[in-house]
Amino acid sequence: MHSKTVIYHKTIMGPAEATAVFLIKCPDQRGLVASISGFFFGREFNIISCQQYSELSTGRYFMRIEVSLSDLKTSRKKLQDDFQAFGHPFGLNWSVHYTDEKQRVALLVSKTSHCLYDLLLRWKENELHCEIPLIISNHPDLEAVANQFKIPFHCLPVNKDSKVQQEAEIRSLLQSHHIDLVVLARYMQVLSSGFVHEYEGRVINIHHAFLPAFQGANPYQRAWERGVKMIGATAHYATEDLDEGPIIEQDVQRVMHEETPEELKQIGRDVERIVLSRAVLAHLEHRIILSGRRTIIFRR
Repeated sequence: MHSKTVIYHKTIMGPAEATAVFLIKCPDQRGLVASISGFFFGREFNIISCQQYSELSTGRYFMRIEVSLSDLKTSRKKLQDDFQAFGHPFGLNWSVHYTDEKQRVALLVSKTSHCLYDLLLRWKENELHCEIPLIISNHPDLEAVANQFKIPFHCLPVNKDSKVQQEAEIRSLLQSHHIDLVVLARYMQVLSSGFVHEYEGRVINIHHAFLPAFQGANPYQRAWERGVKMIGATAHYATEDLDEGPIIEQDVQRVMHEETPEELKQIGRDVERIVLSRAVLAHLEHRIILSGRRTIIFRR
């Protein structure tokens, strides 16, 4: 059992107004909403939005609260220190994110371009509030796409003998570019457990929803042979359990027997584009709280 997400307050902001987003999880207890809201009220912050979710079956509480930084009368460090001291008696597990600090996103790809193009176009149209300082691939095929958008392209070929070295080169690039989020936009290589641990909650993957029924090569042909009636996709955080990380976004589209395997594949690509972009947007907007193998995702 659980209680529904409640939006207590939402204010329309000016386009340039910076805010601080606090993501909070803790044991559910009386007075949390009043106490947390009171913390910001007592410091004369304007609360832009406040959403909360109580999970009665586990006794866990989750909140996303956004406040205007135009009311900040001290340093951000002091605000964080004060909130840490305030939250300790409640057992708050929290993080804070500032909307005027763009996240730096690395896109990892192989040969397939549809997800890459979609993310880059959304970024170019300012739908994704981030910086994309590099694209990394294990094949040279998509370098022309990166050139179109004037983004540095790094081709790092890999085979079974060079996998450890190639992944070390990827990690070095991510560190030198201060990457906050890694998006596997159809990157067809399995990341090591060490990599996903280092970037826990910061690697988003996309795959078709036929797993685990149709694994490996040519899943759409085998799906057609089985007469599937739905095409879907799943975006999730990467973990060492392949394709089993916390789910961020999913969607499906119904199909009929008239569609050919190639048409099913195109439908699948369209769903993948939408699902991946929604997942990346939710992460960039700080609307996701990880809770074990689940995600709590607040609406826009």
